[in-house]
Amino acid sequence: MAVRFVPTDEIYEKYLEKAIAELNELGHDVAHAAPAGAVPVVPTGHPLGDIFLLKHSPKTAEMQEGVAFYGRAGDALLKSLQRLRIDPMEVYGTNCLKYGGEPVEEAQAFLFRELHIVQPKLVVVMGDDALAFLNALRFPLSQPLEATLGELQQLTPTVQALVVPDIDASLDEQAAKTRFWRAFKALGPWWTELPPY
Repeated sequence: MAVRFVPTDEIYEKYLEKAIAELNELGHDVAHAAPAGAVPVVPTGHPLGDIFLLKHSPKTAEMQEGVAFYGRAGDALLKSLQRLRIDPMEVYGTNCLKYGGEPVEEAQAFLFRELHIVQPKLVVVMGDDALAFLNALRFPLSQPLEATLGELQQLTPTVQALVVPDIDASLDEQAAKTRFWRAFKALGPWWTELPPY
């Protein structure tokens, strides 16, 4: 019996296809769970992104467009990623709440599925509400994260976390922007030291 060697690119493509299908199914489930008139906010970015950006709830622009990180927060994050020379194609972004106002248990189930699908190497937790939400999720083998800004922490044996201020609350005042940047820039050295596949 001959054993067939499958090239790494082909394996990656299979994982990517699977992730896309599972995220589409998740999006379908979120849309069906949303009450009439509510626009579910779908994630943005690469389905297998190494970096998983997590905010607590969608803002008005996101709910109008139905896309996470749409608007000012997304623009600010793109500039920050460029400044750190991080490929935006390695980033996935989502909200804990998918349409705002859903039951916590439902939202937790959706986020739990997302983390399993994307399998990030780093979760960037934005703000105290997102931190409390993630800590309450009880992801397998996870440890509670501290509210320590800008320091890498171990979320699970294979996933690190970086806690930063809420991006939406950091856009209007210079002091808040500076505080966000000081915490977020720790992503740069982490990215540089990330081993290639």
